[in-house]
Amino acid sequence: MPDVTGIGGLFFRSRDADARAAWYREHLGVDAGYGGWQHQAGTTVFAPFPADSDYFEADQPFMLNLRVSELDALAARLEAAGIAVERRDEWNAGEYGRFARIHDPEGLPIELWQPPGA
Repeated sequence: MPDVTGIGGLFFRSRDADARAAWYREHLGVDAGYGGWQHQAGTTVFAPFPADSDYFEADQPFMLNLRVSELDALAARLEAAGIAVERRDEWNAGEYGRFARIHDPEGLPIELWQPPGA
């Protein structure tokens, strides 16, 4: 049986797909659509969470985690654009890297992850 080689896409419903895609493009550099988004190779975590987990909002079925190279610079740009960036000391375990959290225009939690050594 062939092995899965990676995530080929993430598809989700949106009240205003065009506006949401524009937000991701403008603030995170993620170009939505079938043309694809070329990204650097690296670790991708695939982890089901218990239904009662408090790691992200209970009314959200999933959280998007994006690998970033310069967390502080990206956080500063997002904050300058009026986007709230949440940071917690307990999220920053040296062995896993550094984390911050934002929300897209429809409330989806997005974890920004700078792996160790990045």
